[in-house]
Amino acid sequence: MKVTLSVIKADIGGYVGHSSSHPDILATAKESMEKAKTQGLLIDYHVTACGDDLQLIMTHQHGELNERIHKLAWDTFIKGTDVAKKLKLYGAGQDLLADAFSGNVKGMGPGVAEMAIEERTSEPIIIFMADKTAAGAWNLPLYKMFADPFNTIGLVIAPNMHAGFAFEVHDVKESKKITFNAPEEIYDMLVFLGAPGRFAVKSVYSREANEIAAVSSTERLSYMAGRYVGKDDPVCIVRSQGLFPAVGEVLEPFAHSYIVEGWMRGSHHGPLMPVAVREANPSRFDGPPRVICLGFQLANGKLIGPRDMFDDPAFDEARRQANQIADILRQHGPFEPHRLPLEEMEYTTMPQVMKRISGRMTELK
Repeated sequence: MKVTLSVIKADIGGYVGHSSSHPDILATAKESMEKAKTQGLLIDYHVTACGDDLQLIMTHQHGELNERIHKLAWDTFIKGTDVAKKLKLYGAGQDLLADAFSGNVKGMGPGVAEMAIEERTSEPIIIFMADKTAAGAWNLPLYKMFADPFNTIGLVIAPNMHAGFAFEVHDVKESKKITFNAPEEIYDMLVFLGAPGRFAVKSVYSREANEIAAVSSTERLSYMAGRYVGKDDPVCIVRSQGLFPAVGEVLEPFAHSYIVEGWMRGSHHGPLMPVAVREANPSRFDGPPRVICLGFQLANGKLIGPRDMFDDPAFDEARRQANQIADILRQHGPFEPHRLPLEEMEYTTMPQVMKRISGRMTELK
């Protein structure tokens, strides 16, 4: 059965501040999704939130970038924004950069990850959703899942994974893309993946069968808006088992905390903390950045689940590490490496400050 899985997210209003999502926002979204399901547009759906980001998980048979599906998401975000304005939530409609819908939501603010797949006999799907971080946050875990044998033993001992995976990498600043084959092009690929502020993994494919394995949202809000309007807060869909890494191999990169850009005002480095959905309410310095993970079994397009995959004491050590890293970085205050480097601050107040003091800058003698 050919099924399209669409995950579309947007920050349309925070409760309180940027820390969480109001129950009325989620209720409005569920009502919108249920109506679409009743009318036959959707096969199934799940609504959740990560921090102040509303997450719409939808299955259907209309393919990627379908206008009706994207308009459903856009209209849902508009309805949620109306609720946010009524409740005076913070940043109501923050991610909606356009005045009207035009075909699909790409480039309009919301983050999008979609894949159209032929459903297997068993189709485990893992969906990651992050808050207070940027699109490149998935570079390291996707590399470890699909290219690092120390993380994914299946790359060594599973015959159908031994051929490796292909990574489509996007230059989000120059709007270009390139595909690298792992393992033979790992060193070249890491030159780019190691710069997640500019380069982001868009998708991963099995080279054994040319099957889509993972897809992420790579939209950069600041590049689209030309100013800081909030961090990208990306999503990522990963297929598992069979041709792909096992569920445990998909989750393993998050057993340790690692540092991403984002956090307070989108202008700092901070530790990505894997948490249960109930704990995805970042508040300390508007953080630290959070990631949640929901697991589903697809069955004829139905979303069987979810299982809250990070609701597991096995990730307690990663959460402890994240708090330790947060303490260390916060001690730096406005100094790098806690604050992002100047080239990453071009969409904040930095240009205004530079313009104001430009007349006071003199040549060195």
